[in-house]
Amino acid sequence: MRARAGVALRGTVLAMLAASLAGCSLLGGGGERERSTIYAPDPRVEIDASAPSTSWQLSLSPPSGARSIDSFRIAVRPTPGELQVYRGASWAKTPTDMLQDALLRALEDSGKLPSVARQGSGIAADYKLIVDLRRFEADYAGNAVPAATVEFNAKLIHTVDQGIVASRTFHAAQPAAGTDIALVVDAFSRSLEDVTTELAHWILSTGDAHERETHPQTDG
Repeated sequence: MRARAGVALRGTVLAMLAASLAGCSLLGGGGERERSTIYAPDPRVEIDASAPSTSWQLSLSPPSGARSIDSFRIAVRPTPGELQVYRGASWAKTPTDMLQDALLRALEDSGKLPSVARQGSGIAADYKLIVDLRRFEADYAGNAVPAATVEFNAKLIHTVDQGIVASRTFHAAQPAAGTDIALVVDAFSRSLEDVTTELAHWILSTGDAHERETHPQTDG
């Protein structure tokens, strides 16, 4: 009787383990030795000439994000309550690095700031940007093809008093042209372009407005 009970118990445990692993399954074809393809979206952002040119300096703090989001694995959400990753595919950089690199290049190339750099570069920054990444996934949301969904909250901090000048949540969801991973990656590139453009303009306009408020110019 004890032997039968032990067999039954082991069977129950194995069934529970299999059920828990099913939620971590990978999408995509191929066997276990399938070679992984590394994808590196390269969004190109141009800041509009109408954006204000500023006299203050900006520091970019390292963005933060949950481990399940800020990963080299490419996340996909087939149903609202399920998060998986594509098999045989990975990012060349983590999502937070991709976002910060795109923003830094956009602001540097725009010439709208006298100086912008990552935190720790040694510049005497007047403002710093803090970003919390919330979503970076291919979301089917009940559709036949996924949308590359990027969402994060950004805070602009005045370094003199560490006060929050403004806070805003940014969101983009560009639909992929198909379910193939290469098409999904292309959609991520477009979503990154959208949110980076919005973020860059928001930083410039918000910081400029704060500077005008705290340092009003007098006619003389």
